[in-house]
Amino acid sequence: MKAGTKIAGTVLAAAVSLVATFEGRSLVAYLDPVSVPTICEGYTHGVKLGDVATPEKCDELTRQEVVKALAVVDKSVSRPLPDGARVALASFVYNVGPGAYGGSTLLRLLRAGDIKGACNQLPRWVYAGGKKLRGLERRREAERQICLSGL
Repeated sequence: MKAGTKIAGTVLAAAVSLVATFEGRSLVAYLDPVSVPTICEGYTHGVKLGDVATPEKCDELTRQEVVKALAVVDKSVSRPLPDGARVALASFVYNVGPGAYGGSTLLRLLRAGDIKGACNQLPRWVYAGGKKLRGLERRREAERQICLSGL
C-alpha cells in the first residue's frame, strides 16, 4: 500500500475525535444551521426529522464518514501529507463535503505543495447559510493549528 493511502489507526482516531468534539452528538434528528436534517455527529445522508440512533450507531456512522473524508484527502494530492494535515483536512472535508473541498483554493495550494498556505485557508470557511458561526470559527482555528503542527 502506498504511504499516502494508508489510514493509520492513530490518524483515524485523532480525526474521529476532532470531528466529535466540534460536531457534538444528537441521538435524535434535528435541523442544522442551514436546515438540513442531521443526526449523531453531523450525519446527514438520508436523515429525516424523527429519526433516532443509538450511541453505537453514531460511533459507526462517524467512523465510516471520517474514513471516507480521509480517503478524499489522500486521493486529492499526489504526495503523502503530514499526519496533522490529514487529521485536520479530514475534519474539514467531513464538515464541508468533498465538493466544496474539491473546488477550493485550499486544495489548489495543497496540490501546489504549499501545505502551510493551505492550512491557513481554513479560517475562511466559517460561514453557514451566509452567517458567520462562532462554532465554525473555533473549529477552523483548531483545524488550522493541527494542520500546521509538524510542518
